[in-house]
Amino acid sequence: MTETSDRQQRFERGKAVLDAIDGTAGASTVDALGDVSPELAHQVVAWGFGDIYSRPGLEPRDRQLVTLGMLTALGGCEPQLEVHINAALNVGLTSHEIIEALLQSAVYCGFPRALNATFVAKKVFAERGLLPVV
Repeated sequence: MTETSDRQQRFERGKAVLDAIDGTAGASTVDALGDVSPELAHQVVAWGFGDIYSRPGLEPRDRQLVTLGMLTALGGCEPQLEVHINAALNVGLTSHEIIEALLQSAVYCGFPRALNATFVAKKVFAERGLLPVV
């Protein structure tokens, strides 16, 4: 297999995973990079989703829980949290489970980051008609 065909196969595998998890939100992010850093867009899809997200070691819902925790811990990742909260819902997490994960993050990340993440979740839930969370 040539390097070019391997590169394309990884991208195609990643695109299928990205579309299944993120729907149009992931594609929009990748498209937005096209005129500034097409290589970063390629790596997000090929490496992030084609190599990592497609691994069999964790179910997609578990990967999203981990991702939500890490993005909350990092802080300043609210646009990515929005995409991944939607993805978490897409792969079967409930709004209640997401809120519990964000509440858990307050213990380790602090209230400001947990609050920021929770307000992003609230926005996503409102857009999807999932408020109030009970």
